Amino acid sequence: MPRPKLEVADIFRTYGPAYRGAKAGRLNLSQLRVMSAIESCRTEALGGHVAACTKCNHQHIAYNSCKNRHCPKCQAPAARDWMQARAEDLLPVEYFHLVFTLPAEIAQIALWNKRAVYGLLFKASAQTVTTIAADPKRLGARVGMTSVLHTWGSALTHHPHIHMIVPGGGLTSDGNRWNACKPGFFLHVRVLSRLLRRLFLEGLMALHRVGQLRFFGDLAGLADASAFARWLAPLRKIDWVVYAKPPFGGPEAVLAYLSRYTHRVAISNHRLVSADADTVAFRWKDYRTKRGDRMKVMRLPTFEFIRRFLMHVLPDRFHRIRHYGYLAGSGRKEKVAQIRSLLGTARSDEPDQLKDDPQVSLKLREPCPNCGGTMRIIEAFRRGQKPRTRAPPRKQAA
Repeated sequence: MPRPKLEVADIFRTYGPAYRGAKAGRLNLSQLRVMSAIESCRTEALGGHVAACTKCNHQHIAYNSCKNRHCPKCQAPAARDWMQARAEDLLPVEYFHLVFTLPAEIAQIALWNKRAVYGLLFKASAQTVTTIAADPKRLGARVGMTSVLHTWGSALTHHPHIHMIVPGGGLTSDGNRWNACKPGFFLHVRVLSRLLRRLFLEGLMALHRVGQLRFFGDLAGLADASAFARWLAPLRKIDWVVYAKPPFGGPEAVLAYLSRYTHRVAISNHRLVSADADTVAFRWKDYRTKRGDRMKVMRLPTFEFIRRFLMHVLPDRFHRIRHYGYLAGSGRKEKVAQIRSLLGTARSDEPDQLKDDPQVSLKLREPCPNCGGTMRIIEAFRRGQKPRTRAPPRKQAA
């Protein structure tokens, strides 16, 4: 994929210093680190390496990536590595995609209390599926889940929701049998929605009781327990959005789908249209449009664009991808192997011939741009250093 003409990094490098100056004292350390990482990504500031083709004489310099999980340029390699590691967990069964969304009122509180409320959303959604699936009247089985947190809408608004991928079945309580769900159907969405609502609101009240929620502005009065309970009362009566998408075509489709979702960031560079000191324009999808082209162009003041991007920076060491049920913990491999055995599709463990090859770490994924041959690293240099090998800088791909 060709490199976009405009990147989030370009906006941060050009207008970030002025934004930091205008917002001095109002940006947290995590947001400042994200801005710095994106600005430095794939530049001389991080060092790099010289790569040479094993077939022709082509050489180029490639600068190091920042590897920050919020950087639009660093997610494709991270997603590939993650998917390769999780491919061994795939089962030859139907897979389902569930989406759990917080009401807009609670989303505001979540913005002030990211670690507590996002963590509660993970816990409540996983407990919801686990509980309903274990019911003998439903599936009567222990299921496994992979959950991914997204906090944004297409317009960079705050829209926290969980994408959950669930194999269509689970282990019986004794672990001796695989209970498959009905073809094309996993669990009733309305039942999931009501239990999610109850579990989440109970958890939110518990967080309030132990003083783990902060409130500001017009909602500062919610620090009072009685006021908070009254404020939550209407949310107990509305339907919470739980959406079940059609099942995937097979395990391979699950991998392709997850590779697009697990390491997605608030906005990709390819959605950017233009940027100057006053305005940033980007493409977004208007889901309210029922007919015609949903893709539109939104124009935001430059500082507002930066503010919206930084709104989605997660707390340090907060895991945005989590596994539950038989896919969680150190016993995952044994459980997956047991399920494959029950399904009659056990894998044979073949040794990886490449693991012991000391040259593998020197090979690059991308082939030579001239002849398609294998590229190898012939020199590495640290930040602040210059390579001894003379080679033209590489034209980076996105």
